[in-house]
Amino acid sequence: MSRPGHGAPADPARLAVITLVAGRHRHLALQQAALSRADRVPDLYVVVTMDDPAAAAIAARGRPAATVVPVAVPRSGRLPLAAARNAGARRALALGADVLVFLDVDCVPGPTSVARYAEAATDGALLCGTVAYLPPPPGGGYRLADLHELAAPHPGRPVPEPDRVLTGGDPDLFWSLSFALTAATWRRIGGFCEKYTGYGGEDTDFARLAQRAGVDLCWLGGAPAYHQYHPVENPPVGHLDDILRNGALFHRRWGRWPMEGWLRAFARMGLVRFDTAAGVWRATPP
Repeated sequence: MSRPGHGAPADPARLAVITLVAGRHRHLALQQAALSRADRVPDLYVVVTMDDPAAAAIAARGRPAATVVPVAVPRSGRLPLAAARNAGARRALALGADVLVFLDVDCVPGPTSVARYAEAATDGALLCGTVAYLPPPPGGGYRLADLHELAAPHPGRPVPEPDRVLTGGDPDLFWSLSFALTAATWRRIGGFCEKYTGYGGEDTDFARLAQRAGVDLCWLGGAPAYHQYHPVENPPVGHLDDILRNGALFHRRWGRWPMEGWLRAFARMGLVRFDTAAGVWRATPP
């Protein structure tokens, strides 16, 4: 399928990779190492540190050297993920970026991923590459050359062939682990809603904003990312309060509840209930 829309940035576009970090220093270092060996090294590497000066030091001394953007964590302790992404984008745009590539700190790009995002970026498209979840690393850590053999792409998302772009994607499937868009498209969407703090909801909201702005969600082949292992809860009980709060915000903004799979799982555990009269999910009293 041909690339959607028109108005791709002039070649070569100035491309920025943006990542957020609060801990996960080894993950950050491996991501940075992968970028240094990529078929195309990004022109800018913007690392947004959330109350993490140690990460700033790691990012600044690696290659490609990072532009560090510190963001304060509020007294609540909830990570300001939406605000941090916006801060990273502002810095990248101020430095002249034409294309913004967002990578979760856990994600290691494949050798072709940055070049593929740069090639496919076009105004009016929100591009999502494939993400594969890695098993725990061996004793010596992951080897970049082996990552593509260790895990298959996530079964819940489309997996286009390397030379394909699938247009007309479902906004509810968007995730912020790995995505890219032109500077003009970012401005058209308006960035992430900063009312979201902590875990969950802000990426689904962003996809809805993109849809409202007439931006097409596209699944991009040839731009893989490999998600480094870390322990997780399923469902994420430790984030229950965040999910309820951010879910309620999403409901007020869009008239429906996100993350319903997790909410139903919490309900089966007796942790939440749906208040039919009010039309909201609530925590079950202890």
